Amino acid sequence: MAHYRAPDTKREQFRRYLEKAGVVDSLTSVLVNLYEQPERPNNALEFVKQHLDAADQTSADSEPLQQEVIDLRQRCVRLEEENKELKTKLQRYEASPEAGATAE
Repeated sequence: MAHYRAPDTKREQFRRYLEKAGVVDSLTSVLVNLYEQPERPNNALEFVKQHLDAADQTSADSEPLQQEVIDLRQRCVRLEEENKELKTKLQRYEASPEAGATAE
């Protein structure tokens, strides 16, 4: 009779934790990059360390840029609203002189 072994819940929880934290994706990316190198580096561990550090720096550098994008989008919305208001005012002012000119 075959024995069924229940999955190790701690191991499964840890695996999900690593996936949610992006660790699995980062490691996979670095390992794929290493695999695709035309010439293998002498020190594979150093290659992995450097590329993981580069990935970390990229995400740290992107935070201010992401905030800038958010700020610029908000500014764009404000400017679009202002533009719409100004167009409405302009239409009112353009319509007013014409009405006055035809009355003369």
